[in-house]
Amino acid sequence: MGKVVAVCISEKKGESKKNVGRAEVIAGYGLCGDAHAGNWHRQVSLLAIESIKKMRALGLNVGAGDFAENITTEGINLCSLTVGTRLLIGDRVIGEVSQIGKECHGSCAIFKKTGRCIMPREGIFLKILRGGQVRAGDKVIVLSSCGNES
Repeated sequence: MGKVVAVCISEKKGESKKNVGRAEVIAGYGLCGDAHAGNWHRQVSLLAIESIKKMRALGLNVGAGDFAENITTEGINLCSLTVGTRLLIGDRVIGEVSQIGKECHGSCAIFKKTGRCIMPREGIFLKILRGGQVRAGDKVIVLSSCGNES
């Protein structure tokens, strides 16, 4: 079991997100008020604080939201999850892993700030199946992997 460290949103795509502490997550859409929300497969992005700490060890001054992730987690190996894995976030929100990593756009504000991005290798994306509130401190539990209950 992991936990939510930060909940982050931004008004525009391609920029760092601001930690707002909590947000409403809408089924089939994503985080209310976030530029990446919409009717597509990458409704919510997750990145582990452990990944961010690796970048800090390289001398970068980065934190939650700096890689444009919506939810920063701790204690769950996001890189080991596969497409189709379902996660329970908090008491209500259920998301299904829809994509692992992404193409890095070297011209985005995050790459310009850090010179390197970890989202292409270590970030994951969810399609939201059931909405609700998400806040820092909420649990993150793997419900199933590849459609099989665990």
